[in-house]
Formats: sequence, C-alpha cells, structure tokens
Amino acid sequence: MAVIDDVRALGAELERSYLAYVRGRLKFRVGQMVYVAFSLDESVMGFAFPKEERAALVAGNPRKFQMPSDSDLRFNWVHADLTVLEATEARELVVDAWRMVVPAKLSRAYDLAHPAGPQ
Repeated sequence: MAVIDDVRALGAELERSYLAYVRGRLKFRVGQMVYVAFSLDESVMGFAFPKEERAALVAGNPRKFQMPSDSDLRFNWVHADLTVLEATEARELVVDAWRMVVPAKLSRAYDLAHPAGPQ
C-alpha cells in the first residue's frame, strides 16, 4: 500500500517541480501545470497520463486505476487508488507524469542520474 509520504519528497526533488496546497489538496506542479494531485483524504492520486492510453490502463486493472470525472476527461489524467498501489509503483507514476510536463532534455537527464528509476 502506498501513502502520500512515499511520493511527497520525490515531487519536491524533481527538477522544476514544486508542491502546492490548493483548497487543502496537495498538488505537484511544474510552472502552472499540475501533474499529480491527491484527494482530500489522500486515498486517491490523480496523475498526468496520455489520453489515448488511459482506457487500456483502466481496463487492465480497474481496481487500481479509474477514469477521471466526466469534466476532466478532456485532460491527460487518470486516478489511482493508493491503497492498491505499491510505493515503488506510485513513485514511477509520479516520474512518468512529471515527464509529460517537462522538456525532453530534463527527462533524459533524470534517466542518466537515476538509471535504476525512482527509489
């Protein structure tokens, strides 16, 4: 089971990323773009994910992943149940979401600095 503390430090360490609280909810941002957001009860993690791939992700494991609300379907976004995610998997999802909002050169630099992935 993953908890918010498994990824909080990672969100602050990724280049250009910062943490923000909006109406009591923790969000990870790069500039004004939100790439990860947690529910108020910290049980659900929303994260940036390609629209064209999310139906397959949700269908592959509907207990773990859910589609966003109807009003958020226009965004590159998916929800994950933190009680079902492993901590390592949650960190990988955060890094992948971050990659969607930063230049490719930052993503490549991260791979060089962390060849084993997020720890």
